[in-house]
Amino acid sequence: METADTTPPARPTRSRAPDDAPDDAMAPQLALELLVHGVGGATPQEMLGDPRISLITGDDTAACYRRTEDADAEERPDAYRGEPVREAYCWSNLTSGNGARALWLILLPFMVANLAHWMRPAAPQNHRAQRIYDVLVRVLALSLTVLLAAAACEVALDLTAWQCAGTPVCVTGKSWMGFVNPADGGWWSLPGRRLVLASTLPLLLIGFLWWLSHRTWSAYESASPPPRRPGTSRDTPPAERTALSLDGFWYGRRLVARLRAAHSTAGVLTIAAALLVATRKADARAGHGASLAATGDVLAALLVLLAATTLVIVWRTARSEAAPDDTTDRPVVRALPYAAVGLLAMTAVYAAWERPTGHSSGPLPGAAAFGAIAVLQGALVLALAVTARILQRAAPNGPRTALRGMGGPAVALLACAVGGVLSGGVAQRFADWMDGDATPGQNGAPMAGPPVLLSWQAAVLPVLLVVVAGVAVLAALRVRAVRRSVMPDIPGLYDSREKPDEWRTRKIAGTIARAGLTDAAPVLAAATAVVTLVLGAGAVIGAWLTDRAPGPATEGAPPAVHAAAETAAALGSWLMGAGVILLLATGRRAYRDHSARRTIGILWDVGTFWPRAAHPFAPPCYAERAVPDLTWRMATWTERFDGRLVISGHSQGSVLAAAAVWQLDLVTRSRVALLTYGSPLERLYGRWFPAYFGPPALTGLHREMDDWRNLWRFTDPIGGPIRLTCEDGRRIDEGPLRDPLAFGRSLRSPLPAQILGHGDYAADPVFDRVRAELIARLGPQVPRQRPEPGDPAECGPDSGPDQGSSGRSSA
Repeated sequence: METADTTPPARPTRSRAPDDAPDDAMAPQLALELLVHGVGGATPQEMLGDPRISLITGDDTAACYRRTEDADAEERPDAYRGEPVREAYCWSNLTSGNGARALWLILLPFMVANLAHWMRPAAPQNHRAQRIYDVLVRVLALSLTVLLAAAACEVALDLTAWQCAGTPVCVTGKSWMGFVNPADGGWWSLPGRRLVLASTLPLLLIGFLWWLSHRTWSAYESASPPPRRPGTSRDTPPAERTALSLDGFWYGRRLVARLRAAHSTAGVLTIAAALLVATRKADARAGHGASLAATGDVLAALLVLLAATTLVIVWRTARSEAAPDDTTDRPVVRALPYAAVGLLAMTAVYAAWERPTGHSSGPLPGAAAFGAIAVLQGALVLALAVTARILQRAAPNGPRTALRGMGGPAVALLACAVGGVLSGGVAQRFADWMDGDATPGQNGAPMAGPPVLLSWQAAVLPVLLVVVAGVAVLAALRVRAVRRSVMPDIPGLYDSREKPDEWRTRKIAGTIARAGLTDAAPVLAAATAVVTLVLGAGAVIGAWLTDRAPGPATEGAPPAVHAAAETAAALGSWLMGAGVILLLATGRRAYRDHSARRTIGILWDVGTFWPRAAHPFAPPCYAERAVPDLTWRMATWTERFDGRLVISGHSQGSVLAAAAVWQLDLVTRSRVALLTYGSPLERLYGRWFPAYFGPPALTGLHREMDDWRNLWRFTDPIGGPIRLTCEDGRRIDEGPLRDPLAFGRSLRSPLPAQILGHGDYAADPVFDRVRAELIARLGPQVPRQRPEPGDPAECGPDSGPDQGSSGRSSA
């Protein structure tokens, strides 16, 4: 991982773009090395090794830079014979450049749900289960939006306007709530009017998410692909064709717009439902006139109609990746959010109507909605697991696929759990703050508190943390075992005449063992998902029993069990609240601390690579700007200057580089070489996203380009081998590289060499050798011929060494 640069970069000088160079100055032997940095970002000065840089093309968000002396390299090709022109593409401002982006931490459940869409197993084209999988993820993502709106209504409508504002004891001492005090008999003191006033807060939240989704798409995700069709060679077997090579994969404007309209409508309808249910139940108890009852029935019918329309739109909204989806949507879809706002306005008038006998007591009617949402999400996750299993059996994805194809359902369950923790934590902490010294829900307390399901969810949280801690202990034991097993092999990797240093050996072996924990991540995900599902079901059952029986559910249990349940509930409530406060505090700190802002940006580098296919309120996809940028640059430079090009990507930059190569047309793709190092292409993306980065897709990528080399180390916790053997028996992988470069002190290395791990691959001599080989292979001659499918020399999966399992590596 690149080290963060805390010094402000020098201001680049703008030079004349090399695309303006005259045609007669071109030389076909010119070579370009396009550098793409990885997670955490890097300045162009760091990437080019020179403080003097020039902006070649781009803007303040993402741009290509060169050393100032190389800005006009195309006009002086003779000066660069045997050495490529180095150009750096910097995209860090897409994820970590803006401090306000740190507040996107509250959108974490939406981002995780969006990842579940892309984690489906690979399957034959147009497989029915594939469409079912996508629909289930979209509906589950919609339930998260409803959960967010319900949580906002719980805080604003239930806890504030219904419970606290309806109790003079709770209102006393809160000057900002004096105008709604029922003891004063003011205009706003009626329950319906208090609810209408409070509903503006969740409405503003939904409106803010709609605006943020629209703004970020316009700023970062509206880059159009080059005016050429990428396509795939007819010689490439169907199993090796990936959707990443389709022309419209990184441009889905209409899909995001449709989902944004549907989710905004669902959020507004949730607010309207909270108002309508509370008002209708109050009217039924008070026995108000038939006209009010009829009005409520009409509004309820309209609400059901709009909800059904929204569900149908989400159900039928699928990605169209064959071509850029930039068409204008239907008027019905565009008008849907406005219809929902109009229904909310009519419901507000109905709720604010004069009802002299109205009063509020106990919890707001409709608290059972949280239980219904939890049950629905559990059913969707189980259906998703069944569908993923069908896809896995239809086209086996290989033994290294994470959780045997169950990664998507596990991550979807995690999204639901995070959403429940955030909503429950906010409600619990807000209720404690509003109730002062009393405990909500206890005898004598002025407030009944949030729904009982949120308390049960809080009670299971400590148990989940104990399970996670147990898995962490097992991981620590695994690190010790692997370290002990690789220690004898470490000294033999170096030609050292020194006596082996046990401390140095232990440190290198420990780094290798810790780096191997990345491959054990599926075990942690599986354990967390299973325990979350079991405990979530227990929380729903416990809440249902509590609602049916008077008193706590454990009131008749032995004292030890009752005390444990009460302690778990109290501790879980604090943990949920602490988690929410921690997220908000981290976002606030990121406004003032540059290093914190970069750290948070790293989280989004990994989580927001994929387009928003399931949830429109997820953080924006930076790849929808970065991939077209790289594609345009490679396509236009090779076409205009007829030169040789190597795209060199580190860490996440290697994923962007591979995605950009897939988007090139076939002729350009065959003239581009790829150099990756510290790459998670197979180790992370290939295992967790097999439908897009599985072994067949990576094999097809190498088949259709000129050449590909990958550098990796045992000490790298992120990067790993590609595990493919291609054509003439050569492997794509170069490694494992020796790390550190020197074991002990010597004439060349008088001080202990640093263990590089994930960073500074260019410091290894192998890096320069491999790069020179790639440049030498690219030339003005006709690209080399590819073998026919089925030839024994074609690329294929290679078992390769298991990272972190052994210390044996080549020198």
